[in-house]
Amino acid sequence: MALMALTNLPEFEGPEKIVIRRYSDFEWLHDRLAERYKGIFIPPLPEKNAVEKFRFSKEFIELRRQALDMFVNRIASHPELKQSEVLRVFLQADEEKMDRARSYETGIFKRPADFLQMFKSKVSDVVLGKEKPVEESTPEYEKLKNYIFELENHLAEAQKQAYRLVKRHRELGQSLAEFGKAIKLLGACEGDMMEKVFSEVGSKSEMLSIKLQREADNLLFNFEEPLKDYVRAVQSIKATMMDRANAFRQHFDLDQERKYKELNLEKLKFMNPEKYAEAESEFRELKADSEEATKKFEHIVRLMNEELARFQEQKTADIGLAFHEFAKGQAKLAKDIADAWRSILPKLEACSTS
Repeated sequence: MALMALTNLPEFEGPEKIVIRRYSDFEWLHDRLAERYKGIFIPPLPEKNAVEKFRFSKEFIELRRQALDMFVNRIASHPELKQSEVLRVFLQADEEKMDRARSYETGIFKRPADFLQMFKSKVSDVVLGKEKPVEESTPEYEKLKNYIFELENHLAEAQKQAYRLVKRHRELGQSLAEFGKAIKLLGACEGDMMEKVFSEVGSKSEMLSIKLQREADNLLFNFEEPLKDYVRAVQSIKATMMDRANAFRQHFDLDQERKYKELNLEKLKFMNPEKYAEAESEFRELKADSEEATKKFEHIVRLMNEELARFQEQKTADIGLAFHEFAKGQAKLAKDIADAWRSILPKLEACSTS
């Protein structure tokens, strides 16, 4: 995929750059951002896999292009992500430098298969708070978790029904096209007047078939796909909630260990003074680690709160626009259908009374 980057940021090499990127390059960008920006909702990527027969269709290619374009634009418009070095590399590096950047995988960036499997199997349990006793269970966070899971379910159901609407429009369009051909052939078997009227009915059917197919495309790109994109966006939120759960677990475990060591330290002070100095040094290190874990957790919480406010605002605008486009398209289609059939009613009435 060819990308054109237009920017006025001084850290970029000029205002315009065109680069070629593969899907795996987009994955690299997504994963690097996810590693470096805990607490931020990383924009979702479209699904990698597709049914083989649709993989190279114009529709699939355009949907993939549109989704990847949105992915990059969301990153580039984010107040923190747009300043990341990995985004600059992604948008500016030539293919050789890009391959070199991708091959430079340090331990912090690698995601072993067992970790991914753990993530897939445990994300719901952690976010839902099923792992005991290490869980964050404040009323505010419980409310957030319930909201996110309800939102995911409702968005997924809305997207499923939008898909059915697209399918229905296409099927009806195809049926009207076939009906139009059939009615023209029927008219050809009749007299002059019937042939002319039936031919016009067939032409109207074929014309409406085209309009239905166009509206199906409009529904797909401007209604179903935005809903599907927000289903993916909720998955990104859940991934961030997984990071938050892990940070809380580390904060909790270290804090508990610190409290335990602190009690033992007091005992050693009186019972075993020789080991006290060594234990005190270990305790200071543990305390520093515990404080760092607490700061990390609080940082993720703060970022998540900011991200949620941004997400809600953007979701309201995007979903509102999608439903506006849906209603506008349906209203126009209904008018076109009514006008088309109304225009031939006098001729059909005349034919039926002759």
